[in-house]
Amino acid sequence: MQDYWQRQTKQKPLFPDMLWSRPENRQFAGKLLIVGGNAHGFASPAEAYAEAGRAGIGVARVLLPDVLYKTLGKAFEAGEFAPSTPSGSFSQKALMEMLSLAQWADGVLLDGDLGRNSETAILLEKFITKYSGQLTLCSDAADYFINPQTTILDRADTLLVLNFPQLQKLAGHAHFTTAFTSTMDLMHFISALHEFQTGHSAHILVHHLDNLIIAAKGKVCTTKLTTSTAQQGTVFAAHAAVWWLQNPSQPYQALCSSIID
Repeated sequence: MQDYWQRQTKQKPLFPDMLWSRPENRQFAGKLLIVGGNAHGFASPAEAYAEAGRAGIGVARVLLPDVLYKTLGKAFEAGEFAPSTPSGSFSQKALMEMLSLAQWADGVLLDGDLGRNSETAILLEKFITKYSGQLTLCSDAADYFINPQTTILDRADTLLVLNFPQLQKLAGHAHFTTAFTSTMDLMHFISALHEFQTGHSAHILVHHLDNLIIAAKGKVCTTKLTTSTAQQGTVFAAHAAVWWLQNPSQPYQALCSSIID
């Protein structure tokens, strides 16, 4: 087995000391901003908020398009609201609110249910240009940055939580020489993912062959799953974002530990 590849299980985590040294006081457990939702749904950011709580976050806030204020009002205490487009997605006018909350937070999770809107695409591109802190992307938030002009792979302090088709598209647009295919055995997939990630700054979390796989800082960690969790990207992203912001100087160790958590 390649020296950069490490395996773990629930019974044998790679970094047990990190699992045992969680913040005991929520006051010191960090602040997370979750961004997502549109007029037709906010299930994904709501799920991310719940999972961040289970992962041990100190405080989490959820930024939603203000069209949802009519639905939620003050019932969702963690909710913050920013300007939306006529179709109910985030508008470019939401940028100041996003940046202000991002400065308050220790990390940002761009989550799902954002819809497909050209103005939202411009907003997100402006946001990642101006915001330099820890950033986790998953679901359709990641889709906004999987294009031929993408620069997300070379952004520092970035975690991409991807499904397999998203990884395929991202690698293709980045002109990576090896094609990721669903028929790849685990060893060849790990080798290709390691080569792909080490050529860029962003960390990657992806599901393949019943394994959750972290590629970060030139290393790869695999965790064998016992149940089918291919559709739980938001769950993994929320836990990863929390663990990472609580251990900012140890991203690889934190991300691997988040899977065990």
